[in-house]
Amino acid sequence: MPYRICKAFRVENAHMLTKHPEKCRYPHGHSRKVEVMLSGDVLDASDMVCDFKAVKLAVGEFIDSFDHAICVNSRDPFLAALKEVPGSRVIIYPETDPTTEVMAKHIYDYIKAAIVKDAEYNTPGTSAHYRIGKNVKLDRIRLWETADSWAEYYE
Repeated sequence: MPYRICKAFRVENAHMLTKHPEKCRYPHGHSRKVEVMLSGDVLDASDMVCDFKAVKLAVGEFIDSFDHAICVNSRDPFLAALKEVPGSRVIIYPETDPTTEVMAKHIYDYIKAAIVKDAEYNTPGTSAHYRIGKNVKLDRIRLWETADSWAEYYE
């Protein structure tokens, strides 16, 4: 596909990797960047793959669910204690460590299902309408763990 766009989101996120041999097995956080890359063969009536605002409206709330959340393996011995912390945001990965690779696929799968082609997205409180066209394809997700390390998932 000749056209590609990328909408980036930033979240502060923690995880624990029970299978890791060193420090990463303990709770630690990252300033993550989530890049959502979309592509299309043709541009829409506004000469875009789609408006960046449409991407934000379609998936922003989901990506925000990772902000100040901790991602853990369902078998992590600390899970029960984490769930009891008032106001905690815990994202559980069934029998899998939430590595950056695993999280990238999770985000990809959700966004692939959430981006309903030719759906209309509205900005609350305005009459503005945004659309992700029929031609738009989710190309890949790039999830940054640090300023110089990332994982990608695509089909």
